[in-house]
Amino acid sequence: MRSRSLLALVATPCLLLGLAACDGLKEALTAHVDVAAKAANQELSVTRLADLLGNAKVPVPITKENAGIVADLWVNYQLLAHAAAVGDSLTDKKAIDAAVEPITKNMRLRKFTDSLVKSFKVDSGSEASYNQAAGDLYSARHILFAFPPAATQTQKDSVRKKAESVLSTVNNANFAQMAEKYSSDPSAKGRGGSLGVYEKGAMVAPFANGVAALKPGQIGPQLVESTYGFHIVQRLPFDQVDKGEYAQKYSGAAVQKADSIYLVGLDKTSNIEVKTNAPALAKSSVSDPIKHRKDNAVLASYKGGDLSVSEFLGWVETMPPQMQVSRQLPQLPDSVVRRFVSSIAEREVMLQKADSAKIALSAEDKTQLYGQFGQLVQGLSQQLGIDPKSLADSAKTAPERERLAANRVEAYIDRILAGQAQPVPVPQPLATVLQSKYDSSINSAGVDRSVERAQKIRATADSSRAANQPKSQVPLPGAVPNQSQPPTANPPAPAPQPTKKP
Repeated sequence: MRSRSLLALVATPCLLLGLAACDGLKEALTAHVDVAAKAANQELSVTRLADLLGNAKVPVPITKENAGIVADLWVNYQLLAHAAAVGDSLTDKKAIDAAVEPITKNMRLRKFTDSLVKSFKVDSGSEASYNQAAGDLYSARHILFAFPPAATQTQKDSVRKKAESVLSTVNNANFAQMAEKYSSDPSAKGRGGSLGVYEKGAMVAPFANGVAALKPGQIGPQLVESTYGFHIVQRLPFDQVDKGEYAQKYSGAAVQKADSIYLVGLDKTSNIEVKTNAPALAKSSVSDPIKHRKDNAVLASYKGGDLSVSEFLGWVETMPPQMQVSRQLPQLPDSVVRRFVSSIAEREVMLQKADSAKIALSAEDKTQLYGQFGQLVQGLSQQLGIDPKSLADSAKTAPERERLAANRVEAYIDRILAGQAQPVPVPQPLATVLQSKYDSSINSAGVDRSVERAQKIRATADSSRAANQPKSQVPLPGAVPNQSQPPTANPPAPAPQPTKKP
């Protein structure tokens, strides 16, 4: 008896039925990839997603990332539509609390750090601290004699000569007047040349060093040359310094120093250890957050706990959009990502301290969060045209309302890809609530197939547009006539030939 194998069992129909039948069998065996996403009772087919991307009127590159963004938006819109259709106002406080946990963590951490800052013993600075340049803080004024960036030595010498002649006449009493008359610095000229209070590192090195070499009240005996030109500089005496500005910056520098000392001590006692595979896991998580939102893999450990991938994502998603962490993190060196993971673990350690200090949200804080969440649901529903009142006015039963809401979502997404409407982002807390209450999924294999089909659709459309471009009636210089062109209905008369002489 001949042996049988699973491989042979799968291959036999292809051999018997031919390649066309084999392709059909593959389609049957992989039918699940005909669906790109599901949301409640709705499905986003591969064909539908491919059509959206391939026929988009907005300049959307057809990539898996962009297909995933559209699919994710479709899922959240359809889940919100389903909730509205079945009368769910999404006010479940337990679900909201779980969804906004990353936000509440940030709020508690801010409360804790505020309490820490208040506990730091810092003063507003004194004349002694100013004279000693504590915190590298200085206050100065200057008169700038600018020269062009590409100035020749002759030009520089000319500017220097003028600056030196003014320097010989400047004193504490007339400095402001001379700055108003001669300075090329418009920002300081109106203030008698004053630059206010600044940290040494905020100025270009020649200028910063020139001022730092002076005693309070002293005018530099020599010009300071920088890339901007020649400066006459004076380090202001304390009695001419803006005391409010100095106090604010001195206190800020003192707080930063105390904060740094605190964090160094925190690192020593918490024993934060970033795992070897943390950079790869962190990059993967921000690239595909849906896949990793419940990922409990450990990125870092510390005394009393671990930082999981899901917790890491929660912190990342609360960071300001302009930081673009999700876009930039995968491009960074592993060494930088390790430090970033360590800083997030540091936040978790500080939350432990906040718990010990009994730092919690007030009832007013929670009420405000619930109110903002409700306003978010209402505003987004109205913009998509799926608010409960609008649905109830047009459909009487729940199934009718659900069909109507789903259709309105599809129409809105059509308008987005046609460039007729702006995509409305669904904040992560709302997406988390929706996805925790109703079934949804995104099929990676289906998204891949959508991308493949969309690329073909786009290529066909581009080819068709190119073919329909009107042909130029004027041949380009040196162009070879197209021999395949059919003769015109009225060919031009042949040019007259010269007559031979007898």
